[in-house]
Amino acid sequence: MDSTKPLKRVAMVTGANRGLGLSVVRLLCKRFDGDVYLTSRNEERGKEAVKELQKEGLDPKFHQLDTTSMESIDRIKKHFLEHYGGIDVLVDNAGIAYKVKSTVPFGEQATNTIANNFYGRYNVYRTLFPIVKPHGRIVEVGGRSGARILNAINPDLAARFRSPEITEEKLVELVNEFVRDAKEGKHLERGWDTTAYSFVKTCILLLTWIYARHLKDDPREDILINVCCPNACQTDMTGWIGRKTADEGAEIMLYLALLPPNAETPQGQLLLDDKEQVEWRDKDNYTVIGPPLY
Repeated sequence: MDSTKPLKRVAMVTGANRGLGLSVVRLLCKRFDGDVYLTSRNEERGKEAVKELQKEGLDPKFHQLDTTSMESIDRIKKHFLEHYGGIDVLVDNAGIAYKVKSTVPFGEQATNTIANNFYGRYNVYRTLFPIVKPHGRIVEVGGRSGARILNAINPDLAARFRSPEITEEKLVELVNEFVRDAKEGKHLERGWDTTAYSFVKTCILLLTWIYARHLKDDPREDILINVCCPNACQTDMTGWIGRKTADEGAEIMLYLALLPPNAETPQGQLLLDDKEQVEWRDKDNYTVIGPPLY
């Protein structure tokens, strides 16, 4: 990296070879002032997605990223440090979902969903969070079902999630308990919900809130981290069932990625697809608490 040149801004999207990830890359290419990286686990599919966007007159860049591999995450971290001095926008979208009619045993579903949708994102967080530049934006893709799950699980478990003292370590303990109980076939008996996918969304809400709390003492200026619910969109993951196209669903991701400098809020919040903020940690039922700020 040439230290004499001003550093170009850069945005990256995980899990972006299709669906919402591909759509938010498309939107960022049109509106973000800097380079946009489409990343995916499968290099061939990722490069094909880049070619698809190039046919539309856009110019995304590609970098392979397997969020379940620390070697892969470390490699992309090195790339961004060497070429950009860090990251300006991180949209953390990668994940998997089992179909409703899947016959895969629940213990296996839970193990694989947690490995990809929680630990994959957690490792991206831990590794790339330190290189997010001042005025950076981090966007997690979650869902309102993550808030609702807290009202469906055992109240004692829910209280542990809602505790203002919860840390990354305590959250990981809860995640590991869920996987253990799912493998033993005792997740319902021990107070958990029946879906690993929505459970992970709860964990992503908590992880986002925890990192927003860390930022209160962070010397870097004006970094915002939030989680959004694009709602059901017409993608392969949903079986093409949804009231919105993927591009329409990705608008809320773009909104959070491009929050203006020194916005201050939202911070550590869950935003629905209409940009309204949701209070979910301390209420019996989540409630909308405010209109869009911008």
